[in-house]
Amino acid sequence: MINTAYLVIPQLFFIDAKKLRGLMQCGVCLGVSILRMISLVLSLSASTVRACEFCGKNAKPAPGQRVVEYDLHIAEHTLSPGGKPVRVLAINGSIPGPVLRFREGDFARIRVHNDLKNEETSTHWHGLLLPNKEDGVPHVTTPPIKPGTTHTFQFTLRHSGTYWYHSHTHLQEQSGVYGGIVVEPRSGEPVKADRDQVLILSDWTNTDPKEVMRMLMRGSDYFGLMRRNSQSILGAWQRGNLKDYFRREWDRMMPMDVSDVGYHAFLVNGQRQTRIQGRPGEKVRIRIINASAASYYHLSSSAGALTIVAADGPSVQPVSVPMFLMGIAETYDLLLTIPKSGQHELRFTTQDGSGYSSAVFGNGEPHAAPIPPKPNLYQMDEMLNLALEEQEDDPRASLNLPRPGSPYRLLKAVKDTSLPKNLPRRKITLHLTGDMNRYVWSFDGKTIAQQPYVIIKKGEIIELELVNDSMMHHPIHLHGHFFRLLMGNGARSPLKHTVDVPPMSKRTVEFEANEAQDWMFHCHILYHMMSGMARVFRYEDETSTNTATTESPSQPRSQHISTMESGLGEHSHDMSYMFGAASVQTNMSEGLLTWMNPKNDIQLAWEVGWEQVDEPQYEVDILYQRYFNMNFQAFAGYRFVNDDDTNDRGFIGVNYRLPLMVWSNISLDSEGDARFSIAKRFQVTPRLGVWGDVFYDTGTKWEWSSGVDYTLTRQISFTASYHSDYGSGVGVLIRF
Repeated sequence: MINTAYLVIPQLFFIDAKKLRGLMQCGVCLGVSILRMISLVLSLSASTVRACEFCGKNAKPAPGQRVVEYDLHIAEHTLSPGGKPVRVLAINGSIPGPVLRFREGDFARIRVHNDLKNEETSTHWHGLLLPNKEDGVPHVTTPPIKPGTTHTFQFTLRHSGTYWYHSHTHLQEQSGVYGGIVVEPRSGEPVKADRDQVLILSDWTNTDPKEVMRMLMRGSDYFGLMRRNSQSILGAWQRGNLKDYFRREWDRMMPMDVSDVGYHAFLVNGQRQTRIQGRPGEKVRIRIINASAASYYHLSSSAGALTIVAADGPSVQPVSVPMFLMGIAETYDLLLTIPKSGQHELRFTTQDGSGYSSAVFGNGEPHAAPIPPKPNLYQMDEMLNLALEEQEDDPRASLNLPRPGSPYRLLKAVKDTSLPKNLPRRKITLHLTGDMNRYVWSFDGKTIAQQPYVIIKKGEIIELELVNDSMMHHPIHLHGHFFRLLMGNGARSPLKHTVDVPPMSKRTVEFEANEAQDWMFHCHILYHMMSGMARVFRYEDETSTNTATTESPSQPRSQHISTMESGLGEHSHDMSYMFGAASVQTNMSEGLLTWMNPKNDIQLAWEVGWEQVDEPQYEVDILYQRYFNMNFQAFAGYRFVNDDDTNDRGFIGVNYRLPLMVWSNISLDSEGDARFSIAKRFQVTPRLGVWGDVFYDTGTKWEWSSGVDYTLTRQISFTASYHSDYGSGVGVLIRF
């Protein structure tokens, strides 16, 4: 697609006495020698990125500094990224938005126009080191951009590399609000190429992202059906993993998966396939940006090994790998030579094997890139292979797997990235935690709304240990800083801003706390962040000057670090959703309407039967349920009945999940009657389920039912059942 941007370049960038005087006007830099000033200006390369206190604080460019301007218009459009016309949010009318190109040292002036009628928006400059107020996270660093208004971002490009930008408002990124950034080094790329091309990877769903989030929170398996990754007894038997299947159920573990969302298309530059330009023999620098909301990719090429020359912006020593896993929000620069003959494929295969996009280069006979095998989700050991192989002495061990991991252990910076040894050092350990049953993701078991801040001090080295206690990959991103990825490369440890943490594994990074104010830290799987897997890194004892909050400018941050002020914006409260399901059969009707957040449920449940009884019988429960963990909940409520032998009554009780995923329920009501029930569901095929339940009530004695359901669409299933009081019936189950 053709992207439009408006570029103004009044003059070339150069260093002279005027430039130096302009820089020295910054109060922080008074007293700094001219020699050190020149050293700072000339050394701000991607390989030695440091936060500089004078950079970007002036609202105006320095004399002689080149100014590059863009206008970005965020608006509603009707486009067909997934093959069906749908409402999208596009930048300058296209998905992705335009690639913004700069040269290191440029002054960027970017006007973001919110042309939406009823929605706020925002723009975060992912990976760029810039002043806090320009970071673009609504309420945390930058005011949200109101409908019909324009926000102008202004900052100096302090380092080179490949980066990207995207909305940080709710789920807008999934709807198309993202684009690429290229910052060319002042002295030229260390690895030369004849051409330069940006490839932006993304995933696309025709379903409204808010509905996607609601489906995830309600535990719908429809996305698994879309990806053909749903687990079932028949599937386990066919793969020879029936024992593994029931072992998991005995251990009360949810079905494993490597992704959450089922997508209608996977895109590169807004298309399923694009072309890499170049003549035979030319070297092309491919700047790959994973702007997906929830998709990892295995990268492979039919032309042979992939040569990595940069990661997350900074250059690395060139290294060749046959295939590797690219995390969400990461960028990699590859060096590719156009072959003299044959059309070759650079393929981006989703980690779960559900789809791919590709870029082709060269001419002649087509050659397909290698395809990694689909994961065996029934075998727990296979899911842990990556973590085990990364512990081997061989740095290529994880890359030799059929489904390789990230190339981190092979990445070496081109220069020494060591941090100052005279600064105090502090270790912070964060556990990556989640509950797939309710789709709640967190750090240390708490969402950002429950524990919003990680407090750090300016002038210290933070060693951050990330321990993944879940069975999913998590791409963890820190705003406003580069960190050193500590994976055995010592002084040449690479600089990154996003790190993939594999299942049941850990990553250790370190960074110098040399900024100020608040900076977001979160999982870059969009739906994980929005469900709670985020924190704000807050500098201790800093005086707030953040215009995005309602705090008094003179109020010390230490006075309110535990409050839920407006500075958290949409993250100040846990997400909540309402959903329900109801069956209508020839003999009876059952249903459940639920409002939920991570810890609480309010439910309306009913059972109405009309067959084999003199008159219709009903039982309606209104209850509150507190969720303690995936295996235990407590509840209290009130029950309405029309049985002549029983009265309306209050009740309290608990739910407890037994081995083999059997749900048990014990309750006591205000009439002195007790009730005990057990229920179990068997997923026979991905679409066919069989269930049964039995309960004993000291007042009404025994009751039992069983049935079968077959999933037809996201909202509708066919169902047939037998109830001990109302006999057999057939009908439909509707989800809403």
